[in-house]
Amino acid sequence: MKILDRYILTSYLKTFISVFVILMLIFVLQAIWLYIKELAGKDLDLVTVLKFLMYITPTLIPLILPLTILLSSIMVFGNFAENYEFAAMKSTGISLQRAMSGLGLFIVGLSILTFFFSNNVIPWAEYNSFNLRRNIAKVKPAMIIAEGQFNDISDQLNIKVEEKYGENGKFLKGITIHQKSGKSFSGNHITIIAKTGELASSEDSNILKLILYDGYYYDDTPPKKIAERNKKPFVKSEFKKHVLNYDLSNLNNVDLSEKNVDDNYKMLNVAELNFSIDSLKTKRQTTVEDFSKALYTRTNLSTINLTINAKKDSIFKSNILDIFKTKRKIQVLDYAINSISSTQQIIKSKQSNLKGENSRIYKHGIQLHKKFALGVACIILFFVGAPLGALIRKGGLGLPMVIAIVLFLTYHFIGLFAENSAKNGNLNPVLAAWFSTLIMLPLSIFLTTRATQDRGIFEFDHITEPIKNWYNKKFNRGSKLDRLDPNFTIVHFEDKEVLNYKSLSKINIISLSIAIILFILYFVFKNNKLPQLALAGIQIAGVSAIIFIFNYIKSTITYNTLVVKTVHKEETLIQKGLGLFIYPLTHFLRVSKLSVGTNFNGLTAMDTVFESGSEPIILTDKDLKDYNIIATLSFISFSIALILFVLYFVFKNNKLPQLALAGIQISGISYLVFLFNYIKSSIEFSKILKAIKVKRENFLMLILGVIMYPIIHFKRRQKL
Repeated sequence: MKILDRYILTSYLKTFISVFVILMLIFVLQAIWLYIKELAGKDLDLVTVLKFLMYITPTLIPLILPLTILLSSIMVFGNFAENYEFAAMKSTGISLQRAMSGLGLFIVGLSILTFFFSNNVIPWAEYNSFNLRRNIAKVKPAMIIAEGQFNDISDQLNIKVEEKYGENGKFLKGITIHQKSGKSFSGNHITIIAKTGELASSEDSNILKLILYDGYYYDDTPPKKIAERNKKPFVKSEFKKHVLNYDLSNLNNVDLSEKNVDDNYKMLNVAELNFSIDSLKTKRQTTVEDFSKALYTRTNLSTINLTINAKKDSIFKSNILDIFKTKRKIQVLDYAINSISSTQQIIKSKQSNLKGENSRIYKHGIQLHKKFALGVACIILFFVGAPLGALIRKGGLGLPMVIAIVLFLTYHFIGLFAENSAKNGNLNPVLAAWFSTLIMLPLSIFLTTRATQDRGIFEFDHITEPIKNWYNKKFNRGSKLDRLDPNFTIVHFEDKEVLNYKSLSKINIISLSIAIILFILYFVFKNNKLPQLALAGIQIAGVSAIIFIFNYIKSTITYNTLVVKTVHKEETLIQKGLGLFIYPLTHFLRVSKLSVGTNFNGLTAMDTVFESGSEPIILTDKDLKDYNIIATLSFISFSIALILFVLYFVFKNNKLPQLALAGIQISGISYLVFLFNYIKSSIEFSKILKAIKVKRENFLMLILGVIMYPIIHFKRRQKL
């Protein structure tokens, strides 16, 4: 092993072990919190508690190990990049793949070890932990009488209390007791109901002593003799005070080492899972065949013609029911209807049973492939974390921790959703076990390729440059001021006109936003069966829409008086009509036209001038070019996402599920594009503000921009 490989492996192992131990402690504490109800108040010795932790710990490895590999990879390689160690390696001709190769062999070995661990150790831990928790639950059941629920004290006794009060909850209200009469007959034949009661025995006692007040005793235990049983005897008695004593000594003498449950699918290794799957499939096939034979026999088709001598030359061609008289015909139809109804109920019941059997087969299949998928996931997550760390160039527990948790939660929840879908039969169990791993595979290839080529995580120049060129050509952005004559005179608008137009525009935006939001809420309230709120919302939305239309007309008239003073043409009638439906875009275009070569934004020169001390800072239109293009893309993608989001409810309520699904999917994609461009535009805007030494935007405004971008967009343009 070369010195470089030893150095990288040593650095990785230090971080890996530290992160693994920390995450193990966190998840163990979470497991203790999860099972605290089963452990608390049981007077368990230290050995039993340690045994419980020893059995629980291996079952946490499928969660801890992938997260550890991902986080350690990001931290180590991010630290190398941050400290320019990768730059030093590359200067000597060592590529990223070469730096990762030694560590990659370690991860491959770890993934193989993980498979054997999940195939042997985890089933053993599941087997022991399940049986131990099952035995612990039987210890001192007198202490687990909880309020508002039935508590199984033993196989023969079930108690429910509405309220516990007093010292240590010894006084009870609303007591209901179900007690089995014996082994001869199944069922709760003895019922005791009391208004109040007292738990007289101590918590450490093996005797459960209950003193009941003001209640009734019911007993309908069937007698052994059939003649007496046909009389349906029933005993009812009233009492003012009734004392019950239950001996729980046999229950408290629980052998915590007893292990009598071994058929859970989580307790099986690969060979046992394959055997169980084959057995379950054979059993299901036998069940289906037996059921089909039973249904065929139930139809009596095999015996229906045995007592009838059919005549082949019969010329009777009418309805067979016409043979019978009306009374007999009704009987035949009733019999047929009852037979069909009964058969449907039997099929429905059997369908439910088969669904349970299929679910068990699916669970075994998922568990089988998860053992293989876990090892492969370790390798793939390493090739996600290592190049990602080299790209973000940040070590430590700050940014790497956030990124690792986000990626791991994505990986974990995708796996959970796929697994739940497979258990219901909506997804193939094999695909469900590998689904989250397959999702991460393209990401690992993408990040490794990017890091190897020393390129950023996201580069969209091949997409954005054509759009920029088209936009600049279409709207002549960045060229208006360049073509102006040096002796060009700036168009001066009257302050009253500018103020009037800006006021009307703000009212338009506010009223349109209220109308759209309430229009969406109308469908939300309607689907949630809130008709009054839905009606009020749609009425206010209508009023807001009328206000918007009225002010839109006024703002259009004001705009026409301003734009005629510039070099731009007036809007066509079609553009004015479309402005009613896409007003944010129309407003943006109007402001863009009015801002060039005018004092619309309070400017007195062709360029934006900001005073800083004695020397002015001159910001040309070219400096704003990148921001304007990104902001425009953000505005367009946000508008598309919002419009399609509204249409989703329209299509859904009009029973057009395919259009609704397509609309919401495109809306989601548009919104993701918007978020990406919004982040980039915010960065560009911050650079501009820093250059002109203006205070940065409020963080709250940045967050609000995610849902109210048009307002933020226009505020930014006014500031510039």
